[in-house]
Amino acid sequence: MAKHRDNGVIILSALEEDLLTLLLGREPTYGLEILELLNQKRRTYEIPDLKIGSLYPTLKRMEEQKLITGEWGEAVAESTRRRYYKITADGEVAITRTQAYRRELSRQTEGQSIPDGKQAFGLSKLISAVFN
Repeated sequence: MAKHRDNGVIILSALEEDLLTLLLGREPTYGLEILELLNQKRRTYEIPDLKIGSLYPTLKRMEEQKLITGEWGEAVAESTRRRYYKITADGEVAITRTQAYRRELSRQTEGQSIPDGKQAFGLSKLISAVFN
């Protein structure tokens, strides 16, 4: 859950980071589409799928915190409507700060060995590979 600090800095959970990163620069996207896009990327790295039961409560909480907005679209089938989500200015600030912080941390690991003898991949390269 995103936490607001007294100085206005927002601390994001890992799932909130993923969702904001996915929504950044994207047209409004409906919930199940977000789930599928995110899970496609997660499977690439053998990360367990995000379940629908985790997605919608997180999206609702992020809306309440004004990190994203949601709007109901037109009905696509009999009485079926999709809710489309997009990132807000506050959400953009939060994810931009978080990504800058993560990039700075990852620079410290570039080229370092990790216990099994492989080279550290570097978080910035991983983020870039997952979401680009």
